[in-house]
Amino acid sequence: HPPHQDHPGETRSSFYQAVCWGSRVLVIMATTGFKKSFEGGEGEVRIHRIRITLTSRNVRNLEKVCGDLIKGAKDKNLKVKGPVRLPTKTLRITTRKSPCGEGTNTWDRFEMKIHKRLIDLHSPSDTVKQITSIAIEPGVEVEVTIQDVA
Repeated sequence: HPPHQDHPGETRSSFYQAVCWGSRVLVIMATTGFKKSFEGGEGEVRIHRIRITLTSRNVRNLEKVCGDLIKGAKDKNLKVKGPVRLPTKTLRITTRKSPCGEGTNTWDRFEMKIHKRLIDLHSPSDTVKQITSIAIEPGVEVEVTIQDVA
């Protein structure tokens, strides 16, 4: 749609519209992300959906990093969903104790548990760099995926 001229500063996105009158600015979510309109139409800040995936073998370290990320995001007034706790993966290896294969059939059973958490944020991509610059505990892997970059 072309810009609507009834109210100054009004812009339309595909399904929703953001309208600003005077000093008030309303921000409405569009199908492809967010749009912010500034008075005078000086610029737009693109807000992306960002998914942070945390993986670790140590639950305590993983929960600490999740808490720090969420606290940092809420301090900046960002929309946060999570942490979503995904099912724990258990990797098992069963092997014979005897190196030569003779003797009593005795077995060793080893297992490693992998814990995973998801956190979804709605923010500009430069803000995520500030949030993820926290001290990350050893053994915690962080993967950041930015969606709606169009």
